[in-house]
Amino acid sequence: MVRVTFFQNREQQLVGFDCAGHADYTEENDVVCAAVSALVITCINSVEVLTGELFTCDTDEEDGMISFRLQDGSGSGAQLLLQSLALGLEEMEDNYEEYLDLTFEEVT
Repeated sequence: MVRVTFFQNREQQLVGFDCAGHADYTEENDVVCAAVSALVITCINSVEVLTGELFTCDTDEEDGMISFRLQDGSGSGAQLLLQSLALGLEEMEDNYEEYLDLTFEEVT
């Protein structure tokens, strides 16, 4: 199962996410993994290229893990991109809940 945890501050702004796991290979699962990967990588690349926001990003290909955190708050551009990622993944979860698990956690 692919697990994505979004982190929100007290103002409900998204400040990062962790994405980890694999959906185990079948034709349907492979589509889920590819779609999650495409959305996550596009979001990270867009934050970097389109907003200039500072962030950290750690990966571990073996575990299928990506950890993304905005630094020093977040601007409206980064917020829009992270909200778009969350929306896309929520829509996917509605149809593929056995392969994708989303959670939201408040951080200080």
